[in-house]
Amino acid sequence: MAEPPTASEPLLHEDSLDYTPLARSVTLARRRAARLVAEWGQPAIAGDVALVVSELMTNALLHGSVRDRLIRVRISLTAAVLRVEVSDPRGKRLPCPRSAEDTDQFGRGLLLVGALAERWGCEPRAVGKAVYAEWSLTSAMTVTGLDPLMSVQE
Repeated sequence: MAEPPTASEPLLHEDSLDYTPLARSVTLARRRAARLVAEWGQPAIAGDVALVVSELMTNALLHGSVRDRLIRVRISLTAAVLRVEVSDPRGKRLPCPRSAEDTDQFGRGLLLVGALAERWGCEPRAVGKAVYAEWSLTSAMTVTGLDPLMSVQE
């Protein structure tokens, strides 16, 4: 289960929405995530978050969905961390990165998640599991000296 925010890490924003296990839900979740993250003052990582949500939703749809059960996407923001969780009802089917050949159509999703997010993992739920990805917002300031709230113009 996700660790609750501590007194030093109050929750600034949180969004949770359930999706039906249909292909169009991936697009809806990706767009919602990008919009929310930008609205919450993190436009520089909104694209990465959207791609990670898309990959985690696709995995939940392909490997974790059960008929008549929903997939939940939860996004939360503290001053230090942005976290995305995608929960599905199949707790015994854990995510596992795999190697994909050049000609393989599938098999790169978790590699992308690992490349875009600072950390990712899987946590059990009372029913099913949650696969999460996190971005540390303070390390961007520490490492680059940039304000993570500033947007980079392309």
